[in-house]
Amino acid sequence: MAYDEELARRIRDELIARAPFDERKMFGGVAFMVCGHMCVGLAGDALMVRVGAAFYEKALSLPHARPMDFTGKPLKGYVYVDVGGLRTAKTLGAWLKRALDFVATLPPKKPQKRKPRPFPRKARGRKRATSRTRLA
Repeated sequence: MAYDEELARRIRDELIARAPFDERKMFGGVAFMVCGHMCVGLAGDALMVRVGAAFYEKALSLPHARPMDFTGKPLKGYVYVDVGGLRTAKTLGAWLKRALDFVATLPPKKPQKRKPRPFPRKARGRKRATSRTRLA
């Protein structure tokens, strides 16, 4: 699933002025993380906005917003905003503000330690060569 590169650029420009963020490829799109939490993301032709459970119903009543139904079951606290609701800097900024306001209520995530990669497992079913099995 591709995403709108121009909209991603506009989001980057807005977020640079508002908060430090990290960008990650996810779900065939791109997610913008603030303090380690997913804030907004792009998947297909829609902006995913994290608004929280308390603002969820109100967000759905706004123009161009719909439930985030990524897995077949709506995810409470997240909405999709269609591109029609993001045409101006003002409307995009308003959605980003809603997401940033919610993420600001969450405790910062601690960086996760990466688990060391285990050594590759030996191939099963193959015998190890020994001095007796080696061909001369």
